[in-house]
Amino acid sequence: MIDDELWSAIGDPMRRRMLDQLLADGGGTATTLSGRLPVTRQAVAKHLAVLDRAGLVHGTPAGRERRYTVDESQLARAVAQMATVSETWDRRLQRIKRIAETIQRSRET
Repeated sequence: MIDDELWSAIGDPMRRRMLDQLLADGGGTATTLSGRLPVTRQAVAKHLAVLDRAGLVHGTPAGRERRYTVDESQLARAVAQMATVSETWDRRLQRIKRIAETIQRSRET
C-alpha cells in the first residue's frame, strides 16, 4: 500500500535535498539547513514540519531550536514502496512490449 503523505513529503525537491543534508550531517536544525540551502530558515522550518508529519524526520529540543534527524526505518519504508511501484511498472511495460510485438508480428504475416 502506498502512503500518499509519505510520497507527498518526498515529492518536493527541496525536502529531498534536506533529507540528503540531514543524512550526510547526521542531523541539523532549521538554522544550519538554511545556511546550506537556498531557502530561508522559515521555509526550512515549514519543510521540516511536513517531513516530521510524514515520519521521515524527528525533532528534539536543542536549546532554542529543534535538532532534526532522519528516521531511517521510515526512509527504508519509502524505498520499499518505491521498489514495489517499480516492479509493478516493469511488469506493465513488459506486457505492453509483448502486445506491441504481437501486433508487429501479425502485420508482418
